Amino acid sequence: MGRTVRGPPFGSYCRCLIVDVKKFAIPEIIFGRGSLDYAGLCARRLGAATAFLVSDSGLEKVGWVSRVKEILERENLRWVHYSNVVSNPRDHQIEEGADLYLKEGADVVIALGGGSPMDAAKGIAVVASNGGRIHDYEGANRIHRPLPPMVFIPSTAGSGSDISQFAIINDTHRCVKMSIISRTLVPNISIIDPLILETKGEELIVASAVDALCHAVESFVSPIASPFTESQSLRAIQLIVQHLHRAREERSLDDLEQLSIASTAAAMAFSNASLGAEHALAHSLGGMFDVLHGLVHPVLLPAVMRFNLSASTEKMAVIGEIFLGKKRRSPRATAAAGIDRLEAYCQSLGVPTRLRDILPRRDKLPELCQMAVKDVCLLTNPRPASWEDLLSICEGAW
Repeated sequence: MGRTVRGPPFGSYCRCLIVDVKKFAIPEIIFGRGSLDYAGLCARRLGAATAFLVSDSGLEKVGWVSRVKEILERENLRWVHYSNVVSNPRDHQIEEGADLYLKEGADVVIALGGGSPMDAAKGIAVVASNGGRIHDYEGANRIHRPLPPMVFIPSTAGSGSDISQFAIINDTHRCVKMSIISRTLVPNISIIDPLILETKGEELIVASAVDALCHAVESFVSPIASPFTESQSLRAIQLIVQHLHRAREERSLDDLEQLSIASTAAAMAFSNASLGAEHALAHSLGGMFDVLHGLVHPVLLPAVMRFNLSASTEKMAVIGEIFLGKKRRSPRATAAAGIDRLEAYCQSLGVPTRLRDILPRRDKLPELCQMAVKDVCLLTNPRPASWEDLLSICEGAW
């Protein structure tokens, strides 16, 4: 006779014979230099006649959008281009895109870009296929109808939206980043071409890589991490530590390619193990102040790790050993020294590392933390946190 068990916080109740059940969901992945050329073939294989291409103005300027259009036309596919997407995509952009998708009779969604175009594409797919407004799907497992097939092409090595079951959309009325989580948000196919990274500036390379680093750290210490996610988390951390500085300074394609691998590994991990307090705070910061997501992590990640140290000492020590290259006298000493080294590593990247450098008003911290405590990512933080705990973390990072 089976018994009812509780799955991950974003999972559902199930009836089974085994208590400790793990899920690991990822898309089909096509990786390598020049893999962008397969975009049309992949769309055609998914039944496309009219592809709905979501991107942004920056990718238009550097020529990647034109390149994708040429590839689609080579497969005799009609395309509709939607580019009204900004950093931290807005709810009204989702509804506008969904209206255009339906009006044009599109049947496959293609996203080209960083986290913002990819999250926008997911939101458009949700509303176009399920109706209503994107706000109706905030939270976990609220999407009930299948989405159109999706082919995602990341232009950065960081967000992981091409792999994950997350979409983050800005509610412009509440000034909140809504977290939408569902297995249906995992794209059918992710095409990862490191050549696209060659047109990225230094700030975006660093911000994206630190985003991936935070994904890897938070998913590794998540209470619902599994052997399938933990190995991906650690691999991502190792690759970022080894290759980010050279990628930033020398723009070596070999190093950029390794960052793409790290981002993909981190996304596999966090999509299945979720995140924690750092991302809950980052979402609130982005919603209230429209801060570039990747620049929040060097500020908050060390402070959140120190808060979580007592609840995840052994795992923090494993991360610490990667940064230090050796163990200290005890797991706690290794973990604490590793956090210090990670903080110094972030400082060496030339990005802001204090909250006062990115947040215009200190008096907004209580409101920000009261908002963050409602974020679904906080459910998988290794240590319970009240809004007062989050405020203490922010004050320490100020």
